[in-house]
Amino acid sequence: MIVTLIVVCEIGFWVLLAAGLAFRYLLRMPRTGMALLLCEPLLEILLLVVTALDLKNGADPSWKHGLAALYIGYTVGHGHRTVKWLDGHAAHRLGGAPKPAGPPRHGMARARHEGTVWLGSVVAAAVATALLQLAIWYVDDSSRTGSLESWRFVAWRAVGIHGLVALSYTIWPKKAPADAGPEHRVNVSKERVGR
Repeated sequence: MIVTLIVVCEIGFWVLLAAGLAFRYLLRMPRTGMALLLCEPLLEILLLVVTALDLKNGADPSWKHGLAALYIGYTVGHGHRTVKWLDGHAAHRLGGAPKPAGPPRHGMARARHEGTVWLGSVVAAAVATALLQLAIWYVDDSSRTGSLESWRFVAWRAVGIHGLVALSYTIWPKKAPADAGPEHRVNVSKERVGR
C-alpha cells in the first residue's frame, strides 16, 4: 500500500503542478493556480500520516517505509526548486514572460549553482533521517527496525556522492569555450576578479 501511495503522490505532484500552471497562465486565474501549487505539500503530509498509521497498525518496518521517508525528504529538499523552475518556463511559454536564465554553464558560477543544488540534497537527507529516526523510536524494537536504519545510510551516501560531483565543479571549473561571445567573456573575467 505504501509503494502505491508513493506512486499516487508522485502522479499527484505532477497533476497539481500542471493544473496550477494551467490556471495561472492559460486560464489567467493566478490565485487559483497558486492555491493548487500550495496544495503540493498536502501530498507529503498524506504520505507521512498513512506511513505512520501503517506502522501503528503493526506493519513490520520495511524498505517501503524507508522509501516513503526518502521521497518526502526529496520533495522538501528539491520540490520548491523544481516548481520554481517549471513556473519560470510556463511563464515564458504561456504567459509571455522573458525566457528564464538557465543555470550557469562555466566557471565558479556553475560551482556555486551545483553547491546550492547539493544543499537541497543535504536538506532532503536530513528530513529523511529525522523521519526515519522518529519511525525507529515509534516502533521501539531494534529487531524490527534494521531496514529503516539502513535507509539513513542510503540517504547520506547519496549526499556524499552528490557532494563529490558538486565539489568537482569547484576543483575543476569548466572553462568557457574560446569561441564564446564577448558577453560571456566579460562575465568570466568578472568572476576571476571577484575571487
